Amino acid sequence: MTLTTLSQNSSALFSIDPSGTDRHGEAARMRALGPVVRAVLPGGVRMWVVTDYALLAELAADPRVGRDWRNWEALRRGEIPDDWPLLGMIRLNNMMARDGAEHRRLRRPLTRTFTRSRVESMGPRIDRIVAAMLDDLPRRAAADGTVDLRRHYAYPFPMQVICELIGIPEAWWSRLRELISTVIRADTTAEQFRATGQERHELFQRLFAMRRAEPADDLTSALLALNEDADDAFTSEELEDTLWTLIGAGHETSISLIVNATRALLTHPEQLAMVREGGPALWSQVIEETLRWDSPVGNFPARFPTEDITVAGVTIPRGDAILAPWSGVNRDPKQYGESAGRFDITRPVKRHLAFGTGPHVCIGPGLARAEAMAALPALFARYPELRLAVDPLELSPVPSLFSNSVTGLPVHLGPQKR
Repeated sequence: MTLTTLSQNSSALFSIDPSGTDRHGEAARMRALGPVVRAVLPGGVRMWVVTDYALLAELAADPRVGRDWRNWEALRRGEIPDDWPLLGMIRLNNMMARDGAEHRRLRRPLTRTFTRSRVESMGPRIDRIVAAMLDDLPRRAAADGTVDLRRHYAYPFPMQVICELIGIPEAWWSRLRELISTVIRADTTAEQFRATGQERHELFQRLFAMRRAEPADDLTSALLALNEDADDAFTSEELEDTLWTLIGAGHETSISLIVNATRALLTHPEQLAMVREGGPALWSQVIEETLRWDSPVGNFPARFPTEDITVAGVTIPRGDAILAPWSGVNRDPKQYGESAGRFDITRPVKRHLAFGTGPHVCIGPGLARAEAMAALPALFARYPELRLAVDPLELSPVPSLFSNSVTGLPVHLGPQKR
């Protein structure tokens, strides 16, 4: 069967596993079918998947291909239910779901407030949070002596950082984590999806009222103040969705980066030995190779052509949805050679698409890298005998189309080194 026949024949759709059970194997199988594949998601929703690194990078930068869900013809025709759980990743009212002038209008306030200097100023605070959590880890041991690094380190650390940066009250942190989890998980019900939307709306309205009454040195206060003087100000819904996305992307990807890097080093002892011998400079290579080899974002929905486009000989009609398999293309042998599936911190080709590319490229890679640079060296320095407590094959993937990581990372800490 030819690629064109496979892609256009509705009976030959590639069924994507929303739980990510074999994410990299699935990406390889789609890649073997060709650079453009027609796929079906949960609920029978169809999307195109571009499996080739170079083609996806080109597509993400193509002005004919945008992120505005209003251009999704299937949604316009009423074929996508309002309570489809994955719609929460698509139907947003912020810069992620706008193109052209509207995208620039919504991105501009963030580039003026979520600055490199603001992130750098968080450095000492980030280090203190890391040190406190490392101190606390032995007290988190289960009855068998194991500690779940995801639950007790990688999960709470970036959540605390982004919530402090945005100005979220501490009492809300754990509940926000739960709400975000319902959006990214594949097993979320329609009822949970609706309830999450209502609850997060109420939380943000309370937050805006608090920060208008008592401004603080945080992103919410800065955006509200900027909004008062702007002719093209955010609407309340746009501000809600902007902060919601910052919290979700600002902690979920960092969790996965920290977990995936730790798992990679513990399962590749020769690479870990190289890092220990090579000194601090090699940690940035660990982070970049993890971002490539086991990208925090598996698949990201969706992009929509504003006119018919042809990609590798396949015509994608105007208004069809395109899924971006970031973790899949970051192991494309055409880009990285036959060793693309191997974790190698000495790899000469460093560039990857873990944070996307084009006008909708992630706004927070500086924060993600800063958090990983604080969390990883400190963890391995404090616990030099750190080791996995289970067979790596026993680790369960996060049941998500979006998030690429594991649900837990049980380890034996070993003695502390002060």
